[in-house]
Amino acid sequence: MPATKRLAAATVFSIATFLAAGAVSAEQALSVTLHDGVITPQKIEVPAGKKQMLKVTNTGKSAAEFESKRLRIEKIIAPGKTVEIELRPLPAGTYPFVEEFHEDQPTARGEIIAK
Repeated sequence: MPATKRLAAATVFSIATFLAAGAVSAEQALSVTLHDGVITPQKIEVPAGKKQMLKVTNTGKSAAEFESKRLRIEKIIAPGKTVEIELRPLPAGTYPFVEEFHEDQPTARGEIIAK
């Protein structure tokens, strides 16, 4: 194979590898489900110092509110809807959150742990 064709093939392979890596990252996005006062999972680990995308889905019968005072996030989510929340790069630590409409229930409390 001539050098120009080898270079073109290598370039196409590199681009495909880069795009596939991006697809894997998107598939590994963090997600939380809110269902009538139950948060699943209640603990989420994230790498410290890296921006993250958190998908929050309300599978319950009524509106839910994802709230974290420490992160300064407050989102109301209609039943059957999903919102994406961009988490800024977090220093190592624990960041509590609640499903505020049911915050008196222990199942409605969670935490993001940056390591």
